[in-house]
Amino acid sequence: MVQDHKKWLRPALAGGAAGLVNGFFGGGGGMVLVPLLVLWCGLDQRKAFATSVAVILPLCVLSAAIYLFRGGVDFTAALPYLAGGLLGGLLGGKLFKRLNMVWLRRLFALLLLYGGVRALLF
Repeated sequence: MVQDHKKWLRPALAGGAAGLVNGFFGGGGGMVLVPLLVLWCGLDQRKAFATSVAVILPLCVLSAAIYLFRGGVDFTAALPYLAGGLLGGLLGGKLFKRLNMVWLRRLFALLLLYGGVRALLF
């Protein structure tokens, strides 16, 4: 019984943290989830990135639905970002397996650093 509890507690807490960040900020749950999947759940980095995408999709849909029902979504403004995001996601998915894990981790760290600096300064 205790072993079953341990198997789902950390993943559930990691998912909860990602959902909370997504709900607060309208995104960014993957930035929380990837390190937690590696450190708490024992996934290797590549699987953590891929698993994060699979987890974040429904969280983003849920967050978007909540914002939509509260009147906070401007579809006209979102369309160009959606088009670019779809192309970027397709390209990123195709390049994912080819990237060296060291460089992928460095790029992710730079993205986190950039986001943190922007959040502090602006």
